[in-house]
Amino acid sequence: MTLPEKWGVVSHVLTLENSIIREILKLSSQPGVISFAGGLPAPELFPLEDLKEASVRAIDKHGPIALQYSLSMGVTEFRKAVAEVTRHQIPDVKMENILITSGSQQGLDLVGRAFIDPGDYVVCESPTYTGALQAFNFYQARYMTVGMDDDGMIVDEVEAAIKKRRPKFIYVIPNFHNPTGITMSLKRRLQLIELANKYELPSIDDNPYGDLRFEGDPVPSLRALGGDTVISLMTFSKIVTPGLRIAWLVSPEGMMPIFERVKQSCDLHTSTFGQMVLLEYLKMGKLDQHIEKIRRTYSARRDIMVNAIAEYFPSGTKVVKPKGGLFLWLTLPNKMSAKDLLPKAIAAKVAYVYGSPFHPNGGGEDTMRLNFSTANEKDILEGIKRLGRIVTENM
Repeated sequence: MTLPEKWGVVSHVLTLENSIIREILKLSSQPGVISFAGGLPAPELFPLEDLKEASVRAIDKHGPIALQYSLSMGVTEFRKAVAEVTRHQIPDVKMENILITSGSQQGLDLVGRAFIDPGDYVVCESPTYTGALQAFNFYQARYMTVGMDDDGMIVDEVEAAIKKRRPKFIYVIPNFHNPTGITMSLKRRLQLIELANKYELPSIDDNPYGDLRFEGDPVPSLRALGGDTVISLMTFSKIVTPGLRIAWLVSPEGMMPIFERVKQSCDLHTSTFGQMVLLEYLKMGKLDQHIEKIRRTYSARRDIMVNAIAEYFPSGTKVVKPKGGLFLWLTLPNKMSAKDLLPKAIAAKVAYVYGSPFHPNGGGEDTMRLNFSTANEKDILEGIKRLGRIVTENM
């Protein structure tokens, strides 16, 4: 069998690592495993009947157009509808600021394609989203990481990072951060915008969870505060369904010709039919009540998980209780290795993602990310009970 090296595959592609989350999902797909590993929405909450009706409407109303090639920027009518959906987070957004992408992961890829030359630096939080690291690693990025506390990215560390390595952009997850669940404070957001303006750097606001707030007052989005200094990534994956792979990028109009050309080099355009289905779904006027249903369910599951950790995990365990989103961030006592515990957890039919892959420059060995949106209430209790027993037995 011919090896990839013999075929001339690009050297940096050969060194790319598989997504640790996807690898753990393979393990957790075994029968009987209770998985807290993915960032999956609850499938029983997908609006199946409404999407079925929207699919029929898309065919009946748009006919062959719904199945044809379409514009790289997205279907015009759908972009207008997406702008309307976005205005509660970004009040002044226009259709001209919207580019429809094939999931938020493609948005991250477009940013990487547009900005990163091999060896360029990116400023980001540590920990940060592994999918962003995968996207940026493909273009051979390097990272200047800054810490986090209860108010999010420690912006006081950002200026030193900028001065040291002149990065291409600042990547941040302000709302219900993946993996920590932390929300960046208004003060920190304003500080970050001030720094971005000072050094003429774009901020990439990865915002898939902004609509999933369970408690507390909403904080203005980075794009609402910073205008054209900010590029935002948003998605229907967490509020409708991920299978359609429909998301959007909010950008200054001046960047749109660049993003359009980069998008064309990827896939020409996002699924026309997927856009038409979601367009008809939005016209049905049911999105807001659907999001409220999701919030209620996820909030209850978060509370069950937090309370179960308090009951079944040993003292010294620390957990961040988020005000929204999909994840809890847990720190084990006694500097235990979450990676070393994982095989024992899988053997006990429970799965999670250990924390070290979320740290681009190392660290986080004693941390784990737990998803509370996918498992039902009964499985959350049982899974946390199993996991707590494993931690206690291996202290």
